[in-house]
Amino acid sequence: MDAIADDQLRLIFTCCHPALSPDAQVALTLRTSGGLTTGEIARAFLVPEATMAQRLVRAKRKILAAGIPFAVPEAPQRAERLDVVLHVLYLVFNEGYRATAGDQLIRRDLCAEAIRLARVLGDLVPDEPEVDGLVALMLLHDARREGRLDAAGDLVLLADQDRDLWDRDQIALGAARLERALSERRIGPYQLEAAIAAAHSTAPSAEETDWVDIAGLYGLLARIAPSPVVSLNRAVAIAMADGPAVGLALVDQLAAEETLGDHLLLHSTRADLLRRLDRPAEARQAYERALALKPTGPEARFLHRRLDEMG
Repeated sequence: MDAIADDQLRLIFTCCHPALSPDAQVALTLRTSGGLTTGEIARAFLVPEATMAQRLVRAKRKILAAGIPFAVPEAPQRAERLDVVLHVLYLVFNEGYRATAGDQLIRRDLCAEAIRLARVLGDLVPDEPEVDGLVALMLLHDARREGRLDAAGDLVLLADQDRDLWDRDQIALGAARLERALSERRIGPYQLEAAIAAAHSTAPSAEETDWVDIAGLYGLLARIAPSPVVSLNRAVAIAMADGPAVGLALVDQLAAEETLGDHLLLHSTRADLLRRLDRPAEARQAYERALALKPTGPEARFLHRRLDEMG
């Protein structure tokens, strides 16, 4: 790994000190160099804001007590910190791609900066397929940006998006980056997520999306990098492949486990599946539960439209 010339990337590597727990490294880096608020970081970790604030305070105290220097690590130590740095860039991009608060669903500045830093990192470590996988994932998602909102700034679901608005050149770049990563035959979670994004981005139409393949990729992702959000996305893919009743059973199981707690996507997904199953009373309750969780402006307007459509 060569010397780090980019100041922002240097700061991220500096914050990812192994004396801190991995979660604390990520949280502190997001707060210090990623520009995210404590509330945004808390939502990324699916914990209350007060809990995250305490974690950040403890991490800063540990740095002071242990005399940990804020210095750029040498190349071997940078290699050890690579996974955490990738996770930080992933979370920064996620907050930009789907903001967790405010009146804007998309924060283009965060998306652009995450993509830029991931590309710089890719130049530093050209033999790491997960770096290529992360760059591919970001490019493929970001290529659909213009279709995600209508002229009024309201949310447009993937199935309803005008695919002519998608950036085909960027999709091709992302697909090529993914192909290069997969050729190394060291599959990781970012490559799998990029493969899912590629399945969406390269489908000629919503109706021709290969949901069986996407559900299978989510199943593999759930085995190598399990998380409640991955399980929820897998349930959505299975609902598209096998029907809403099958998907709802999986979502209800996640709700019973309480791993996602009051997560907006859990309740909005459940509401949509109930709507598709023609269970309007339950669907309305789920939509109202989602609305109570302080969605962004575009998300709130979408949920209200769904309620209005149901009468």
